[in-house]
Amino acid sequence: MLILASQSPRRQELMKYITNDFEVKVSEVDETLPKKMSPSQAVMYLSQIKAEPFRNDEDIVIGADTVVALGSKILGKPKDEDDARNMLKLLSGKKHSVYTGVTILGSQYSVTFFEQTRVKFYDLSDRDIDDYIATKEYTDKAGAYGIQGKGALLVEKIDGDFYNIVGLPIGTLNKELEKFLANK
Repeated sequence: MLILASQSPRRQELMKYITNDFEVKVSEVDETLPKKMSPSQAVMYLSQIKAEPFRNDEDIVIGADTVVALGSKILGKPKDEDDARNMLKLLSGKKHSVYTGVTILGSQYSVTFFEQTRVKFYDLSDRDIDDYIATKEYTDKAGAYGIQGKGALLVEKIDGDFYNIVGLPIGTLNKELEKFLANK
C-alpha cells in the first residue's frame, strides 16, 4: 500500500495524477526547525518527520512539506490576516522561492529530495493585498497565497515546476517513485 502522510487536500489531489491507489494518514509532529537550516534543508527535514511515524515493513510512505522563502527567510503559514498581509507586502514586487521537500520511505530504504521553483510577484497595492486577503485563500498556505486560486493574480512569472508551488512536484515524485520501486 502507498501512504501519503499529508493532510493537504492539494497534495491529495495531485497524488491522484500518479495513482488513485493510496491511503492518507496524518500524525501530529513538532514542526519546530533546528536553528540555521536553509529552506531546502528545512523542507527535507519536515518531509522526513511527517513520513517516519508510518514506516513499516509493508507500505511505502510519502511525506511532503512546502515553504516559501525570501532569500533564506522562511515564510510559513500565516497566523492571521495581519500576518498574511505582512507576508504579501514582503513578497510584493520581489522574486522568492517555493521549496517542497519529499521523502519516500520503505522498510529498509528511503530517499529524500527537494524541488525549488522561483516566483516573481507583481508590485501589489494595498487594495490588491486586501482583495486577496478577503478571499480567505491565504489560510493554511505557506507564504500566505495559493497559486492555484486567485493567488495566481499576484504572480507575474514563475521559473520551474508549477505543481511544486501547489505543494507536490508530481513529475519529479513520479520519477523518484519509479526508481524507488525498482530498488525496493
